[in-house]
Amino acid sequence: MFKAFGQLPSGSRLSRIKRSPHYRSGAFQNQEPTDVMLKTASFFKVMLDFLNKPKNTQPSAELPSVNTDLRKLENGKINIVWFGHSSYLLDVNGIKLLIDPVFSGHASPFDFFGKAFPGSNTYQADDMPDLDAVILTHDHYDHLDYETILKLKSRTRHFFTSLGVGSHLEYWGIKPASITELDWWESVKITHSIELTAAPARHFSGRGIKRFQTLWSSFILKAGDSKIFLGGDSGYDDTFKQVGEKYGPFDIALLECGQYGDSWPYIHMTPEETVQAAIDLKAQVLMPVHWAKFTLALHSWHDSADRVTAEAKRKNLKTTTPLIGEIVTLHESYPNKRWWDINH
Repeated sequence: MFKAFGQLPSGSRLSRIKRSPHYRSGAFQNQEPTDVMLKTASFFKVMLDFLNKPKNTQPSAELPSVNTDLRKLENGKINIVWFGHSSYLLDVNGIKLLIDPVFSGHASPFDFFGKAFPGSNTYQADDMPDLDAVILTHDHYDHLDYETILKLKSRTRHFFTSLGVGSHLEYWGIKPASITELDWWESVKITHSIELTAAPARHFSGRGIKRFQTLWSSFILKAGDSKIFLGGDSGYDDTFKQVGEKYGPFDIALLECGQYGDSWPYIHMTPEETVQAAIDLKAQVLMPVHWAKFTLALHSWHDSADRVTAEAKRKNLKTTTPLIGEIVTLHESYPNKRWWDINH
């Protein structure tokens, strides 16, 4: 269990971190001042609220899903298959990329805390095809899962992640040569036709008491003429506009739309901010993620989906809201049924 906490950066990795322009006073910094929790918020009240959270923070019935054979996705296209929360598979013309996989059934180091909704954990690590890459945005438990990484490491060619996160991976037995860590605005070629660029996010990191020791990122994926924004976790700020002006337009943006709260408004977006972020990015399609698997906030489990789709409709922005396991195909198929209505 304790190995799941990972290991803080040291040695040459820490030396590289200290040279980063985003690392100051012994910690990584956001582009603008960002409180993880409002100074006026009571930590004990928040904990008490979580202990007495409303019943509607979880669905009333098992979530529906689609059973897709991930090893037989149609080639020559860009397919996206979502597994709930922020885990999804990108099949880019046959190149298999898995983002922030969490298949253990819990979003914490303990299997009794942060449990997945019934029906949301239908896909397991064994269901994944052999992977060209795993892309990890940051080291929080709902994005970097120890049990999942152990099951995938022998079938993954390479791991790409934010600066410092490789310390956890190396501690868990992944060879340093199979890990690439990126600082914000650094780029790397995954294949000759697929380029990955790390971009800022407004968030934080940490798997234990000490925070801000590894970096958190969003990623820009360029594959031929197609561009995809992989949002990770982020509060709203001007970064989305910067990225949109420099790298946009995007064919699709996968952006967090859940786990927001009044006490932590700067590290997660409200659904309305998610829509604005997609507009800032000049995204043709928004795919909202970071919902429908774990209760990490106090809003109803479907509130984020209700609000993000309503706001997108008001702003005339196209959305896709696939079921878990349902295929999204760039420029061809964008499922948008309100499947969550059945479990209100």
